Amino acid sequence: MPEYLAPGVFVEETSFRSKSIQGVGTSVAGIVGPTRTGPLRGTPEVLTSYGDFTRVFGDANPLVFDSTEVPNYTAFSAKAFFDNGGKQLYVTRITKDVNQSGVNGGGSSATSATRVDANSKLTLGSRFPGAMGRYTLEFSWRESENLLSFESTTLPKENELLFLTAAYSLVDELPDDTNAVEGDLPIKVKAVVKHEEGDLSIINGIVVDAEDAVTDKLGSITLADLPAVSSLIRATVKTPASGKVTDGTHAHISLSEQSDVSTYTGVAHWGSLTTLAGTFESDADANPQFKLESDLNEGVGADITIPLVSLVGADTVTSAIAQRNFDVDVRAGGINGEVIYSIGDISTSATGDNTLAKRLPQTPASSDAQRTQPIYASIVDNPGDDDVFNALFNLFDPDAKEGGYSPINEPRYIIEINDKASDGETAVTGTFSGGTDGDAPGAADYRGEIDEVKGNTGISSFEQVEDISIVSTPAAAAQKTTHQAVVAEVQAHCRKMRYRLGLVDSQKDMSIADIRNFASNFDDSRLALYYPWVVMSDPTGVADEISVPPGGFVAGVYAGTDVTRGVHKPPANEVVIGALRFAQEINQFQQELLNPNGINCLRSFPGRGHRVWGGRTLSSDPEWKYVNVRRYFLYLERSIDKSSQWVVFEPNGELLWRNVRNTIEDFLYNEWANGRLLGSKPSSAYFVRCDRSTMTQADLDEGRLVCEIGVAALKPAEFVIFRIGQKTANA
Repeated sequence: MPEYLAPGVFVEETSFRSKSIQGVGTSVAGIVGPTRTGPLRGTPEVLTSYGDFTRVFGDANPLVFDSTEVPNYTAFSAKAFFDNGGKQLYVTRITKDVNQSGVNGGGSSATSATRVDANSKLTLGSRFPGAMGRYTLEFSWRESENLLSFESTTLPKENELLFLTAAYSLVDELPDDTNAVEGDLPIKVKAVVKHEEGDLSIINGIVVDAEDAVTDKLGSITLADLPAVSSLIRATVKTPASGKVTDGTHAHISLSEQSDVSTYTGVAHWGSLTTLAGTFESDADANPQFKLESDLNEGVGADITIPLVSLVGADTVTSAIAQRNFDVDVRAGGINGEVIYSIGDISTSATGDNTLAKRLPQTPASSDAQRTQPIYASIVDNPGDDDVFNALFNLFDPDAKEGGYSPINEPRYIIEINDKASDGETAVTGTFSGGTDGDAPGAADYRGEIDEVKGNTGISSFEQVEDISIVSTPAAAAQKTTHQAVVAEVQAHCRKMRYRLGLVDSQKDMSIADIRNFASNFDDSRLALYYPWVVMSDPTGVADEISVPPGGFVAGVYAGTDVTRGVHKPPANEVVIGALRFAQEINQFQQELLNPNGINCLRSFPGRGHRVWGGRTLSSDPEWKYVNVRRYFLYLERSIDKSSQWVVFEPNGELLWRNVRNTIEDFLYNEWANGRLLGSKPSSAYFVRCDRSTMTQADLDEGRLVCEIGVAALKPAEFVIFRIGQKTANA
């Protein structure tokens, strides 16, 4: 009771109505089965489209179990679920020995693909086991601006290196101290020169006379006495929008063709390379240089440092791009495969917040990234400034860097987490391991386990998800030796969780006798069996069509019917969207053998398409032989269960009993008014008793409140009979 101790006005809220019951959802499905990628442990997250499924669990391409290619029935079923009206789907991935897996998936028969550079500084790998994890990574440098600038000048700086091009064709143009005579003209100069107090001294280059013979007759060259046909070119490194380029900044220089400028550099040639990898540097006089690092350039035995201005002599430079920050596209299916994941603005630095290891951790911080981030990167402890960049460059595909895969001559920086040598191609640098789907999962893998530390697996993971009402294991139907055991696990789960129904798929190409024998193994109102398989177009495009288990289609029909009509409506006589036909054509006489055994047939009808033509459970109890009755009662029970939690610990007396009766009666009245119960008036449709007639004194002493509810459920019009006879016409 409230206390009123000081004078005043007190406004208090009260309720003059009974508590209400809100109907629970019944259209949420859960599928357990092998997929191409995705987490193996933890609480599954809801998916609302097939696109969500592919983002987390990969595409519909086949799995490979012990070197045998197997259709991806889980992916096909997820697509069928959404196509047929499903809106919410939970998926749990399993592999063989999934219960031995660790937090990151290691330990099961499926393995994760990894790639380690030759110096063991950097590891790139798939976060989840599976053959799909043999990804191709494409790196795109964010600073795409060409930083190298060649410009003509007549006012060089002191000690500046320039590229001189000159042609002496008149005697009067020759320097005063020349040894050349008119017969030597013209004399042509192409050289790297250094400007010092008006003099231009040749550092490296070539001077030829009229005979195209190398000559030393020219003498000194001064800025003031350059011939009319001459030019001085300086090289500069522009400042990009992202900030100043400092010594040590990694870059690549692209050449339009093979070029040799050793005449102008005085150092070794880099061979046939057309993409030069290295760093921008400066000499003692601040002249820009480029250091080709031997570790980054195939065939270069030692580092080569050249003045940038020497590249003027090649006339083949197309760009010089700084390589500091980059984006990564993860491609599935090869170098030109679909981009399934992208992450941007990663630094080649070994430290900072946007390093490769911090942007692609093995265990991401966000729950979405934990499910969808396909790759990780790890770096050795205390890496050096160049360790990350050098490791990446060592892993880049040399053919891609040379533009071998591109229609235009631009380099693509590609790392394949793939053993190319196994496919008869050139082996990649570094080491490759893993990337397999393992073996086909068995009943124990489908059952899963409860592990509060590492996370739950298999069907057991659905115990943490309250909303699921439909459970399916379509891929299990393809494993004949373990299928019955998997169905038994689904049965046990549905009985344990109380408010769930399991969809049972027939096996492929079962005969009438086979499916009857299979159905005879079960007697449970929480199981519904569907036969035969569905032929659909192959989403992968490999084949024109493919035969798949019916569970995903039927789960979608359940969900769609619940939304459009209600859970009281039998999920039968509904079109199967996406079906081209059924694997076996069932006729009326065959169904007469199957229907009494609780085997729901999928049938095709001329002019009416392909339909679900059965709505029975696998129960021998006549009260629970219909799917809609079983599911409707599960709906009622769970709705009352969830909305009656307020009753616990209330004083167990007449007032509480009246409130409970009113609450449930109001709920059932709405059900009757919406046409979900049989009866012309409420008293014919239901009753609710909660009084001394339902409870003894012993019940009260033991703290029990007993409420009895009777409901007249609507049964399906399974056999529609029209009796027609002749009559005599009246006068």
